[in-house]
Amino acid sequence: MKIAPAKVINVCSYRVIYGDTDQMGIVYYANYLRWFEKGRSEFLRQIGLPYSIIEQQGFSFPVVEVNCRYAQSAHYDDVVRIETELPELGRASIHFRYRILREADGCLLATGTTKHACLDRNGRLKRMPKFLQDALARAGN
Repeated sequence: MKIAPAKVINVCSYRVIYGDTDQMGIVYYANYLRWFEKGRSEFLRQIGLPYSIIEQQGFSFPVVEVNCRYAQSAHYDDVVRIETELPELGRASIHFRYRILREADGCLLATGTTKHACLDRNGRLKRMPKFLQDALARAGN
């Protein structure tokens, strides 16, 4: 059973630091996954559920699948815009979609998705908690 959540998008920014780049001055590819995580964390904070609260409630959402398609390179000192949305909420999973753009010119740098399993404290797959469903419903209104 798939639940279509209310349309909620989080937008946040990040300035590329020198340590994010490789020897060629281009952002190292794995850093885009860190930016996905930043977007996801800010999305949850926006709906009133920072990840720490989710953990206090006895749930975790490990990544079980990730996809990233690179379009253009980011470089040192670029400010990137991270757009995060939740297109699908499953019975025991949550899916996020991301767009990474360069703020200066709006150039699309990368797109991606992550899928997360809903686990309890013992690492067992669990149904999506009602408090998360309710927070998403409130945020979409």
